[in-house]
Amino acid sequence: MEVHTRGEAMSRSRFPDGFRIMQGKQEFVTYIEHSSLRIWYSEVPWRYESHCHSAVEIIMPVKGEVIYQVEDVTYRVQADEVLIVPPNCVHGLSMNAGSARYLLLFEPDSIFSMRDMRLVEDILQTPIYLSSQPELQEAVRSLLNQCINCYDRREFMWNTLCYSYLMQMYARLGQSSLARNTQPRPEARRMEPEIVDSARLYIDQNFKRSISLEDVSAFTGFSKYYFSRVFKQQMGISFSEYLRGKRVGMAEDLLIHTRQSIQDIALSAGFGSIATFNRVFRESRGCTPSRYREIYGDM
Repeated sequence: MEVHTRGEAMSRSRFPDGFRIMQGKQEFVTYIEHSSLRIWYSEVPWRYESHCHSAVEIIMPVKGEVIYQVEDVTYRVQADEVLIVPPNCVHGLSMNAGSARYLLLFEPDSIFSMRDMRLVEDILQTPIYLSSQPELQEAVRSLLNQCINCYDRREFMWNTLCYSYLMQMYARLGQSSLARNTQPRPEARRMEPEIVDSARLYIDQNFKRSISLEDVSAFTGFSKYYFSRVFKQQMGISFSEYLRGKRVGMAEDLLIHTRQSIQDIALSAGFGSIATFNRVFRESRGCTPSRYREIYGDM
């Protein structure tokens, strides 16, 4: 069995279609140009030590089993099953001789940002193990196989086409989750999605400037305490975490695709100082903005 281990220093390992880059347990997933999705097939006995990354990871065995350790739970994923590991979740995996699997990695922002996905936030934040729902398993595996076929053919717009299958997969998972939780919501809660919708729109349009919880709650017409509670209930993250995510996301794009200075990027993305930007970016992405540009920059 080939064993892959990682130390604390930054390291690169050659994989099909590119590199996987490690720093300690933090993995920086690289993708083919103009894409945010990677798929591997393997029959090689293999072990990968505990790590985490911003991508969603999906394992789909086609023969035998793949063993996953996710946080403190062990999953023995069989050939007719699927395991979906959410972003930034520490996990390790191994596969013995006689087994084979597909492994998919993709950045989930475009799917997770769909407004109705907040109705099923539990399936976005915790592992999904499809092992005893034959109809749902078959539907999900069919969509994943279509995604794999699209990836292999590499036709025009293949990345978007692959994402269309992944989005259908999450729609099926969401429908299944909601069907199991059909309790009516109290009348008082019916307006809460509208509060969050208007707040998200306001944040998305104004995050590049200095805005506060008080600003956004005043915009919605509710107290900051009520707004803060409802926002976190609906989104699964706090107002400050959402605002920080928007700013870090813009900074990532500028680091990759422009030659702007780090200071200019910090100000363009809405950070009040270069020190704050460096601290928040490192906490969010596991490395400094300069190092991130070295890894992912295309300029």
